[in-house]
Amino acid sequence: MALQAVWTSLQTATITTNARHQMSACSSCQSAMFMNVFSGLRIGRASSLCSLASPQQSVAETRVALQTSGVDQTSTRSQQYLNAPVLSKGVQKVDSGNKFLLGKSEEELVDLAVNLGEQKYRGKQIHQLLYKTRAISIDDFHHLPKVFKEVLLSEGWQVGRSAVHHVARSTDGTTKILLRLADNLLVETVGIPVQDKKGAITRLTACVSSQVGCALRCAFCATGKGGFSRNLKPHEIVEQVLAIEDLFKHRVSNVVFMGMGEPMMNLPNVLAAYRSLNKDIMIGQRMMTISTVGVPNTIAKLATHKLQCTLAISLHAPNQELRSQIVPSARGYPLEALLLDCRNYFLETGRRVSFEYTLLDGVNDRPEHAEELANLLHHWKLGRHVNVIPYNPISDSEFRRPKKAAVMAFVEALGARKVTASIRQTRGLDANAACGQLRNDFQKVPMAAV
Repeated sequence: MALQAVWTSLQTATITTNARHQMSACSSCQSAMFMNVFSGLRIGRASSLCSLASPQQSVAETRVALQTSGVDQTSTRSQQYLNAPVLSKGVQKVDSGNKFLLGKSEEELVDLAVNLGEQKYRGKQIHQLLYKTRAISIDDFHHLPKVFKEVLLSEGWQVGRSAVHHVARSTDGTTKILLRLADNLLVETVGIPVQDKKGAITRLTACVSSQVGCALRCAFCATGKGGFSRNLKPHEIVEQVLAIEDLFKHRVSNVVFMGMGEPMMNLPNVLAAYRSLNKDIMIGQRMMTISTVGVPNTIAKLATHKLQCTLAISLHAPNQELRSQIVPSARGYPLEALLLDCRNYFLETGRRVSFEYTLLDGVNDRPEHAEELANLLHHWKLGRHVNVIPYNPISDSEFRRPKKAAVMAFVEALGARKVTASIRQTRGLDANAACGQLRNDFQKVPMAAV
């Protein structure tokens, strides 16, 4: 069955005097829902502009808020929501204690070994088995004594690797992997390779999901249309990178948190996964990007961690009125407040903020929109880089992809006002793996495992 879910990314042609190609972070094109249950959050009166959210949105909002605050309220309806296939024989059920080894640091694994009566070096061996040998299960821990493996199993520990449910490959090399999680939900991750003239991979980017689905419902984004189930745990984020490396037989060089879900609404688990990707899998901090549509209080919180990653803001409009139409949740987070938070983030971390701007034909793609955007970014001293993303259409959307001439005119208008812009090259479109197309057939009709 052809997957209707998707991701893209990321090769961009930078429009500057010295035109150069670079890999840019792929945007999940999603928004953040802001509810009164968020502590310290004051929600402004809803705009009279038409909201494109579904009637089920309020239920999804509440569930996201509860999970964001650390309370897992996933109901049995989430299984029906995604209409997931039945667990096949041999797939492990979720361990009630959440005892997953993947994502743990060497220090944590050493402590675990000692607590179970073993020598410290046994913990270091487990670390090696997880991140170097890439063991899938405890049965694959061949260097450990049988007694120790039995103790781990009896204590409820498991590696935390999921079965590959489906793989979709694009003719351009972009590959989407659908992972079947332990609770039978499905999540996808995308590998985007850059190759030299001889076909050798010179860079491999992993676009990872942070949630199962998305409840935030940007008007143009397919992911939110498919519903939301729950936040991903750290090991479920880390394993996406390992799955891509296993498939490509090549090391992942870049990671972008721009797959399914809003990373800032699962920030504790995203930060834990970020640590593991950096310290355990050895991916440089500056090779990672965290994307967000903007969630109140979270950008400031992220800044306190002094990470060296790039922060990418999904902006999509040059003013509050238009942004509220495209991103309904933005009504609770004024554009000026978002940009002030971005400015403070830059001042505190020294790391640049990149802006994602999805062009929608006849909606936000005119040169006057570009002029307004440039003036706005200069006012907040943030006019460094805009990643322009021509909209990737989905079957049930009213929006259209802009013509090439409109895209170029928009970029030229930004350049004339000294804002560097790049146009994202669409990747994986034929495999439904392009930016903003995370609408999955499996969320309506079960997919047959392969």
